[in-house]
Amino acid sequence: MDEEGAMDTRILSTVDAVLAAIGREIGVSEWLLIEQSRVDAFAAVVGDFQWIHCDPARAAKESAFGGTIAHGALTLSLVSTLREDLRGTRIELNAKMGVLYGYNKVRFVSPVPVGSRIRLRQTLADAKLVKPGVFEMQFKETVEVEGKERPALIVEAINRKFLD
Repeated sequence: MDEEGAMDTRILSTVDAVLAAIGREIGVSEWLLIEQSRVDAFAAVVGDFQWIHCDPARAAKESAFGGTIAHGALTLSLVSTLREDLRGTRIELNAKMGVLYGYNKVRFVSPVPVGSRIRLRQTLADAKLVKPGVFEMQFKETVEVEGKERPALIVEAINRKFLD
């Protein structure tokens, strides 16, 4: 840890180092504030203007959530942003590119109220060479809501690195 209590970053730069990290927590991101403007912008992009997301006055009166909430798909899409801010371990393989290959499982466990902060907790669940030059990693990713016991999202994400 450094002087401010932040976790030192550990770099995994070889396939063997990544394989040795299977089952370990990779890191935790900083908190990200979910603002109404972000929810509204997402609604405009995807065309989902449901009042529980975009009408704060109505949501405050009629919603069981007590106000507007982020779209589940917005929360899922923010995993990529949160992933860039992980503190702990970074996987930096010598690769031409990396891609999100897909998801095995996505669960929206609880809502993300507008005005709350979220962060990502990531664990390396599995890793393997799927064919020469293609290394696949499966991550268990949990989006936490500050001050809430239950997470907002649990996802099993699959990423592939195309090695040099």
